[in-house]
Amino acid sequence: MKKFFTTLSNIWKIEDLRVRITNTLLFLLIYRVGTFVVLPGVNAHTLDTQKAKEGLVGLLNMFAGGAFSHASILALGVMPYISASIVMQLLGIAVPYFAKMQKEGESGRNKINQWTRYLTIAITVPQAVAYLDTQITPDAVMLPHFIFILTNTLILTAGTLFVMWLGEKITDKGIGNGISLIIMVGIIAQLPSAFIVEFQSRTGGQGGLITFIVELLALIGVVMFTILIVQGTRKVAVQYAKRIVGNKQYGGVRQYIPLKVTAAGVMPIIFAQALMFIPATVAQFFPNAASNSILIALGNYNSWLHNVLFAILIIVFTYFYTAITVNPTQMAEDMKKNNGFIPGIKPGQATGHYLDDVISKITLPGSICLAIVAIIPALVSQVGVSSLFSRFFGGTSLIILVQVVLDTLQQIESHLLMRHYDGLMKTGRIKGRTAIPTAAGTTPTAI
Repeated sequence: MKKFFTTLSNIWKIEDLRVRITNTLLFLLIYRVGTFVVLPGVNAHTLDTQKAKEGLVGLLNMFAGGAFSHASILALGVMPYISASIVMQLLGIAVPYFAKMQKEGESGRNKINQWTRYLTIAITVPQAVAYLDTQITPDAVMLPHFIFILTNTLILTAGTLFVMWLGEKITDKGIGNGISLIIMVGIIAQLPSAFIVEFQSRTGGQGGLITFIVELLALIGVVMFTILIVQGTRKVAVQYAKRIVGNKQYGGVRQYIPLKVTAAGVMPIIFAQALMFIPATVAQFFPNAASNSILIALGNYNSWLHNVLFAILIIVFTYFYTAITVNPTQMAEDMKKNNGFIPGIKPGQATGHYLDDVISKITLPGSICLAIVAIIPALVSQVGVSSLFSRFFGGTSLIILVQVVLDTLQQIESHLLMRHYDGLMKTGRIKGRTAIPTAAGTTPTAI
């Protein structure tokens, strides 16, 4: 306890770190206040908030910190910007024009950021119209339909751009990655109500207090398992040739390339989750197909068929996203240019093949672990855990929480060590970067 207060005192002594943490908290407070401002022309008392807590809509509502279900001006949150960033990342791989732009340094990154903002607007506008048509019930609308749609489409688009701007300001003036922190705050905002609902459910007769305590211990175990997955790395030794320039010696040291076990981060779960919502969507728009037994099983998030297919898709997408984001050939070329080599492996093409083989081997256990974390919420819901509380037992929300917290603590740790203070940990350093994609061309944060 004494070390904890000493560390807090050291953090407060560093003016730059103190200002950054204060700025971050103030920006996040502004965001949270915005999530409670209801759209004009909406009667908040007649909204069906329960409708926006299930399926894909429930996931979006969690990422938006409840703003989605409350018809807030920030209802769409930062997700359109995340979608635009993912598209720009994929374009940077598939389209030579954008690939060239990524290699142009600061000017290229600025251009790609501008493209990402334009694409964010293009994605937000149709999403805003769809949100107003599907999530706002007619009895909650107090304006003429056309005026209501036009006005609030502009407001929702401006709200998303404002959240995007807040995220960029947090990254620039605060601590941690702004977009990731905004998503994390939205997820954490749902945690107290989830605890209360689960506590009331258990103490009300379904299992009792002992069951609730067991659930908390199980949640802690899942969090620890997720941290191990996020931080897991395979270190590849690299030897750099010794050079003597004048009276000084350069190189001649052995370093390590940390290859992450889950280099794809949370993206495989997001991609797989998007595909797994298709059966439920088909059943909703085509009533005749809703009676199909296979379609019913695939649309049931607790069925074994749904979860097996979900796990397989996660494994497949982990390999796919790792293949498009990690380039062993480029790593080998950069190593060769810097007079580095892996002991026992020839520089150049042979090194690229070796790194590719290592990445392929560590990706398999990493993808399986991701799949396990992703289906844990469905498994715990089978034993009576409430749907809201079960989301914190795994899946996208838990991985994002773990990665963002690790990234923020790592940055605080860097500030402390740079000023010769004791870090947050007694031994070692905090590792881990967030997996939330920023605009393509910027430094990847670890969606």
